[in-house]
Amino acid sequence: MVDLIRITDRDDPAIADYRDIRERDLSGRRNLFVAEGSVVLNVLLTSGRYEVQSLFLLENRLSGLSDILQKVPEGVPVYVAGREIMDAVAGFPIHRGVLALGRRRTEETLAFPEGPSLIVGLVGIANHDNMGGLFRNAAAFGADAVLLDETCCDPLYRKAIRVSVGATLKIPFLHGRTAGDMVSDLQAAGYTIYATSPGAERTLDQMDCPARVAVLFGAEGSGLPEDLFSMTEGLRIDMAQDFDSLNVASASAVVLHHFRRRA
Repeated sequence: MVDLIRITDRDDPAIADYRDIRERDLSGRRNLFVAEGSVVLNVLLTSGRYEVQSLFLLENRLSGLSDILQKVPEGVPVYVAGREIMDAVAGFPIHRGVLALGRRRTEETLAFPEGPSLIVGLVGIANHDNMGGLFRNAAAFGADAVLLDETCCDPLYRKAIRVSVGATLKIPFLHGRTAGDMVSDLQAAGYTIYATSPGAERTLDQMDCPARVAVLFGAEGSGLPEDLFSMTEGLRIDMAQDFDSLNVASASAVVLHHFRRRA
């Protein structure tokens, strides 16, 4: 049984790491990240990838969270407050009434799986909604891992986690290499690498589906750097003649579904 800790003072030091999370998310706090909502909390508690630091819950949500609370590890504090206190601490209305803190890994490493494999590579993705959508699609279509170059935004930003419905907490990822180094690592591991672009010569349905496939997606507008296309095979989604592109998250769903179906 989880011991609930009642919070009646917005300045209680026990919940200092939750204070003004809307403003402070991007800079991080003591190597922690914020998870929001019951679905995301369930993934955080069950994926086993990240240590759970604490929970902060709206008191009228407790009855509907009984199953999830049974998964909270022993010794993890669960703070409970009324709406006025919780909203004041967080800095904005928490409609879902569910927050948690997870601890980032101090050293992220990634070993490519043996045998058939599907990897997603992201270059220059700076929008957190797109980042969350890309991870959600990667999880839905069975990608083994996600690689992010150094210019990508943080997949453990609160909004990215929420939009991904917890996929950023579940799928192994490696963040911080250059795009060129990322491609070189994939080539060394025996992957056939496809780079997506509306201007590519070959369409998705013309592409082979080898056992080990990596697909690269770039930012909307600028797309992938030109030098990557000399190292990879370009592909595009066949579309109506008067329209040439999709939102990057939507495009990833089409492409990843294709390779999963063919595999």
